[in-house]
Amino acid sequence: MTAVLRLGFMRLCQRPAATAGAVNQQRFISGKTMRGGPRVVTHKPFPYKEKNYTVFTSMIDKTTPRLNDNSKLICVEGPIAAGKSKLAKELAAELEMLYVPEANMDMYYINSYGYDMRLLDPQMPESCRSFDVPKFCKDPNHFLAASFQIKMYMLRYNQYIDALAHILSTGQGVVLDRCCYSDFVFMETMHKHGYISKGARSVYHELRQNTIYEVLRPHLVIYLDVPVQGVKDKIKARNIDYEINSKVFTDDYLRTMENFYKQHFLKDISIHAELLIYDWTAGGETEVVVEDIERIDFDAFEEDPMEKKMKDWRFPNEVEWCEARIKYASQKADLMNYFNIPRFDVPELLRDAESSKIYRDVWYNAPGMKYRPGYNEDMGDTGLLTKTKTPYRDNIL
Repeated sequence: MTAVLRLGFMRLCQRPAATAGAVNQQRFISGKTMRGGPRVVTHKPFPYKEKNYTVFTSMIDKTTPRLNDNSKLICVEGPIAAGKSKLAKELAAELEMLYVPEANMDMYYINSYGYDMRLLDPQMPESCRSFDVPKFCKDPNHFLAASFQIKMYMLRYNQYIDALAHILSTGQGVVLDRCCYSDFVFMETMHKHGYISKGARSVYHELRQNTIYEVLRPHLVIYLDVPVQGVKDKIKARNIDYEINSKVFTDDYLRTMENFYKQHFLKDISIHAELLIYDWTAGGETEVVVEDIERIDFDAFEEDPMEKKMKDWRFPNEVEWCEARIKYASQKADLMNYFNIPRFDVPELLRDAESSKIYRDVWYNAPGMKYRPGYNEDMGDTGLLTKTKTPYRDNIL
């Protein structure tokens, strides 16, 4: 109801803009090479990490004037060790976009003061201890594997909201190394191989159903295709101990992941976003990918109102653009709250009362965790009596 009232108020206050017709993004993406140099910034980026973007702010700070041909969201997908990070970084540099590395459990366990909460494991009950990729690779049958994968989806979702907020607040595009839309591929693969129970899978999909439709699908997905043997060779080549010695990455496991990627994720996302697929067995040239991206007409489907491709990014007027910006830039906590829906029928996702009490006592007395970031005097924070603002976007998880 609050959102309805807010939208009505915005439309009333911005009536001339609302009647101006549909406001669409520009058609093509262009790189520095094509433009002959860096892009000229015509509108100063809005500091969405420090300032709240509200209804009243939207009356004087519009959204669409900042958007340009590169105000797009690109996701680079592919199997493990395919070379996604390298390509994503190079694309971001050439297209002058923000590169966002793949989400990992360090984002969850390392707090804003740099303290690694995994160091608390000896003090924690077993059900409250840390679990991340190295531990999953060593012991995939551990009962904490389910909560680990749900946390990974939560981290990717959190990251995706930040990407949307960045685009709408600054006009700069974003290149993501994997995203929340493909996360289910890992859940389904883990479930099929017996690492996650049917009940935990049900909880995951319930959370996904509650959250995934709140965000906008990417403009473009780039999939780096590598066959199973090629993935194993790349894992061996990058020589990460817990990957090489893991019993998880068998031919069957990697083939299952490939099938879920191609038969489910790519099939679905291609309905809504542009899709480029490359054979990346021996790597590839970023320049070729950039040229292919520059040929895509992202506005080709605007004439048909029933066309699903790019539909998420078709807002009829400036008010709708500003409403989306408020949602992702200032209401991140509300979106993340969708993960706080309890289910009591899956034992591996539950903690008993005594374990929870120990967890809270240990966790919230760790260095930098007693108070909100910026208010921990023992960590060197100063000016506590005069502080009026907190970094609300960085204190959601």
